[in-house]
Amino acid sequence: MIPVSSPSVSPAASLPAVFDLAIVGGGIVGLTLACALKDTGLKIAFIEAKPREAGLQFRRAYAITLMSGKIFAGLGVWDEILPQVTTFQEIRLAEEHSPAVVNLQPQDLGTEELGYVGEHHVIVQALLNRLEGAESITWLCPAEVQQADYQTDQVMLTLSIAGELQTVQTRLLVAADGSRSPLREAAGIQTKGWQYWQSCITAVIRPEKSHGNIAREHFWASGPFATLPLPENRCQIVLTAPHTEAKKWLEVDESEFLAELERRYNGQLGKIELLGDRLLFPVKLMQSDRYAQSRLALVGDAAHCCHPVGGQGMNLGIRDAAALAEVIKAAYRRGEDVGSLRVLRQYERWRKLENLMILGFTDFLDRFFSNRILPIVVVRRLGLRAMAAVRPMRFVALKLMTGMSGKSPAVAYPSRLHQAEQEVKPMISSPS
Repeated sequence: MIPVSSPSVSPAASLPAVFDLAIVGGGIVGLTLACALKDTGLKIAFIEAKPREAGLQFRRAYAITLMSGKIFAGLGVWDEILPQVTTFQEIRLAEEHSPAVVNLQPQDLGTEELGYVGEHHVIVQALLNRLEGAESITWLCPAEVQQADYQTDQVMLTLSIAGELQTVQTRLLVAADGSRSPLREAAGIQTKGWQYWQSCITAVIRPEKSHGNIAREHFWASGPFATLPLPENRCQIVLTAPHTEAKKWLEVDESEFLAELERRYNGQLGKIELLGDRLLFPVKLMQSDRYAQSRLALVGDAAHCCHPVGGQGMNLGIRDAAALAEVIKAAYRRGEDVGSLRVLRQYERWRKLENLMILGFTDFLDRFFSNRILPIVVVRRLGLRAMAAVRPMRFVALKLMTGMSGKSPAVAYPSRLHQAEQEVKPMISSPS
């Protein structure tokens, strides 16, 4: 827990460093926010407990929605990311023992593709490259926040850097420090939600047959089973099951685990090779009561968590970062205090309801498909058949799944971004 009172120990430096914005958390969401604000003239502190390049060692892959791709393009990193990810033109939905299969295609949405799958280290490297040499950003890595003292017009942070205490002050503190956010807890922001009865096993596999650049979501009574296509005919799987069953699949011999995967694929991908270790993580739904209060904003998993079905979690955080950046830019352009509650509530109003809709959507999918209750089984199989036959149903589902519903940040659309940047430029050289 981070105390919110004034520091009881003297800092290592006699004079505090002064920033407009301090981002705590060095993951994809925090880096995205830094990229979006690096050319605004704001002075930014980037605070992370691990070395700056630590994220390059994290082996995990994500579904990247069309909207996230547009945001990365607007930030100037997509040209580096795109050649290293898989673009998929089909999402295949199926239910455990039902012959009904829904194949979602780009023409259902009127796009050229439906999404992408990228590895964590690829995205982090591109974002770090974009931030290289940015004079507006001060890297404080590794550094840990020991105390946060919220004052009327600033936050005084006491950081532990190389075993010494350093005090910095910032007009706005952004918590991008994960689902167990110490900053959120120290600020007294409550959350609502629950732990699911399920855990997820993730692993990278290489099938004998081509994955066909198809993203698969196969619903089993025990939980969703997702397959995300990666380059070099690799796939990341996310197998969701009740805790006891998930632990079993983590601990069984590799041959038994692979036999289970081949059974679930019904031979469609041939023999399966396991690449690397299996990992287990529990899943939860969480929504913070507030995304903002005076001098503090929450983004990504610090603000919300959802079930991994549909691959929405990381993408929600990317949209949080883009939305917060847009609100901050607009406030700075008008000469307003970027850490004021009036400004930050604009971000909260933008993102909180939209995120809640996705949290509800993923919760519904998991509960609706993760059971063997006969009336529900009948209804869901009829629903899959209806979706396969009715294009408007597929269109609505894809709008949610691709992030194309709701209000879009300007950075995702070059013409709007250019207009916003032209409006910001006169303020950059002006005193804040």
